Amino acid sequence: MSTGAQVRDADDADLAQLAAVESAADELFAPLGLTDLPPPATAEARARAWRVLVAGRPVAGFAVLELMDGAVHLEQLSVHPAHGRRGIGTALLAATLDTARRHEADRVTLLTYADVPWNAPFYARQGWVVTSELTPGLGALRRREVELGLDRHGPRVAMVRPVTR
Repeated sequence: MSTGAQVRDADDADLAQLAAVESAADELFAPLGLTDLPPPATAEARARAWRVLVAGRPVAGFAVLELMDGAVHLEQLSVHPAHGRRGIGTALLAATLDTARRHEADRVTLLTYADVPWNAPFYARQGWVVTSELTPGLGALRRREVELGLDRHGPRVAMVRPVTR
């Protein structure tokens, strides 16, 4: 189902809304026992990202993108649960691929939970595949996740999607 929501680059007003969206989205993990996720990043931290894409006014969802090892890395994708299941996440992923294509990146990477339905299975339906080939940057991020204790909640995987020209 399509939202019609336009995806755009975030401005300062948008950045101020991201932590609330991420906190609300993180509440979806509570029934799975994931109640101690790291806190959302501040607006200032998000402003240092390579790109932040948002959908909706006020922001209903966002994607934080970084450049890493010649790829675009999807560092965070969050959709407010009040706007869930309306195609916002899919629209943000499409815009992520478009951004990567314009930057002439050959792939988009991400790290996520393998068994959470709206994580790896969702990305797989969108064309991402699990990879065990970690670039130096992806390996460093994966080690940071281990340090943060994210693995205690279930297996995490790296995923990649080629960017077609």
